[in-house]
Amino acid sequence: MSKLTDYPFEVRPLSTEEGGGYLISFPDFAECISDGESVDEAIENGRDALKATIAALKSKKLAIPAPNSGGVASGKFVARVPKTVHAQLATRARAEGVSLNALVLTFIAQGLGGRGTTSKVRARGA
Repeated sequence: MSKLTDYPFEVRPLSTEEGGGYLISFPDFAECISDGESVDEAIENGRDALKATIAALKSKKLAIPAPNSGGVASGKFVARVPKTVHAQLATRARAEGVSLNALVLTFIAQGLGGRGTTSKVRARGA
């Protein structure tokens, strides 16, 4: 069983618009955040929030992430797009001979790789 102190956390200052103080979050628990007027208070409140989050997961018989596990990201997400965009993606996937999922994954990977989404396509013969 892991100790609360084994879990990494991030603390960042909150802007005046956000209410000031400091926000604490835990990468292993996307749903667990807290805050405080000082860094020390944010950490103390964060530990309480983490304890409550773990207790809630246990009570629901859900898995508790191990420290430094990177959280609960499953590798799956659902995105809603306009019908016209969906149609364009499906047409492109068919033309390329790949699944829609593979095409979108490629576009995401290219975007994350720094290629951006505004690259210009040159016309043939130009």
